Amino acid sequence: YQRRVREAVVSTQSTGMGPVFLLVLDVDVEAKIAMMYPELYKELQKGRVLSYKTFFMWILVSVYQGAAIMYLGLYLFNEDFIHVIAITFTVLIVTELLMVVVTVRTWHWLMAVAQIFSLGCYFLALVFLPEYFDPDFLTSTDFLVKFVALTAASCAPLFIMKYLRKRFAPPIYAKLQQSG
Repeated sequence: YQRRVREAVVSTQSTGMGPVFLLVLDVDVEAKIAMMYPELYKELQKGRVLSYKTFFMWILVSVYQGAAIMYLGLYLFNEDFIHVIAITFTVLIVTELLMVVVTVRTWHWLMAVAQIFSLGCYFLALVFLPEYFDPDFLTSTDFLVKFVALTAASCAPLFIMKYLRKRFAPPIYAKLQQSG
């Protein structure tokens, strides 16, 4: 029982609980611009920003990333289950932290602390859950190559889409910040 509790605590802490919850500290626009253009937040009052469409897009992104990580992980490591656990858990944590980095517009020092704390929890999991992580494998070139491939497969398409959307259809506040 204690081992299961320990696993749950470590996985919850290291899979981005802190960084994700601290996204509430992110700010879209500076106070000066918000005061100059109060009509910016009329869009929020219409309910278009936080809508069913937005929610289902978040779900779709999560399903895509989870499927990419798990299916590619199983494909690359079909013979070694302990390696599947190590690589998918590692890629999951790094993917979540990268998604937070890409999402944040204005960094708060607590966000950086939460990112570092999550990575610290991951490294503690490596120490305290040795039955799931093979230290020799984690330091191998094979692990590094497959880690980079899985992380790229789960993140790169989303980063590209996010960049293209920001480039060709920027939100109103981004246009105002560029002109202001």
